[in-house]
Amino acid sequence: MSTARRYAIIGCGMMGREHMQNLALVSGAELVAIADPDAESRSGAEALASKLGQTITCYDDNAAMLREAQPDAVIIASPNFTHSDVVAPVMDAGCAVLLEKPMCTSVDDAEALAKAERDYEGLFWVGLEYRYMPPVTRFIERVHSGEAGDIKMLAIREHRFPFLEKVGDWNRFNRNTGGTLVEKCCHFFDLMRHILRDEPVRVFASGAQDVNHLDETYGGETPDIIDNAFVMVDFAGGARAVLDLCMFAEGSEQQEEISAVGPIGKMEVKLPRSQVIWSPRDKSGPHRETVDTPADALAAGDHHGATYYQLRDFHAALVSGGEPLITARDGYRSVVIGAAAQQSIATGQPVELNFSDEG
Repeated sequence: MSTARRYAIIGCGMMGREHMQNLALVSGAELVAIADPDAESRSGAEALASKLGQTITCYDDNAAMLREAQPDAVIIASPNFTHSDVVAPVMDAGCAVLLEKPMCTSVDDAEALAKAERDYEGLFWVGLEYRYMPPVTRFIERVHSGEAGDIKMLAIREHRFPFLEKVGDWNRFNRNTGGTLVEKCCHFFDLMRHILRDEPVRVFASGAQDVNHLDETYGGETPDIIDNAFVMVDFAGGARAVLDLCMFAEGSEQQEEISAVGPIGKMEVKLPRSQVIWSPRDKSGPHRETVDTPADALAAGDHHGATYYQLRDFHAALVSGGEPLITARDGYRSVVIGAAAQQSIATGQPVELNFSDEG
């Protein structure tokens, strides 16, 4: 059976180009088209395709691309606020879908899409790829193996750089992104659910816009996206998780750190150090395991190889007719948690979670 499949990308800004670079590493994944209304973005994608040895046709119209290129799969990497509108005709065309995070910017749109996906016969995958960073994947494997016991406390810290510049500066405003805790942190809320294998019931958050973008204006408006927060999440089984986000900490030695603590000990992972650290309560540790990521996958983007490994599994599912490993349900629930955290910051009150999808 041939493993060759035709791919297209809608949205060829920073993340779209990262997908271009990683598709070049996936055997059988042939990029044939990109679509983007911005001429500069299309020009940049054409130059990158030439460098990568990809032969593509560029379109300024999604419908024309779908009609003429007839791809087997479409990666949607357009701005967050366009996802709901962009994905519908792709599904109408019957293409396999890899929809970048966040799935949508509002709970209502995410819920509607999750419900529509239930009847969709094609592959539908949400790009919550942080699960796929090799050191994080190894950390999760060891947590799920029970080394630390039944996890009671989970902590995720991201101390990083501010939001980057995007076309039209769309990512400077909550109305376009869903808010920082939806736009950026849906990754971490997905990780919480995935690591704990449980569902959250309550969110309490504190955060603000204290440093970044305060001296910027766009059309007379000052950006309103928060740049730091603490988010506490209570889970049905009794575990607690916390997110510590700071987006004016680009000098940090480690950008992401995750720790899971149970009655037997503590498991940690740190990036970019790429180490999983096991510290049992008997004080025989710490024991460090270095997890390598192939150099070509590291060089093909800014997500520590995660984009490559996700695309590899997406392509395998596309070829085999397999199920998505990151579903519309996952995408919807990560948006709900992020939106609840934004609401908690706005009101100063905890928010009880109510998922309207099935199961």
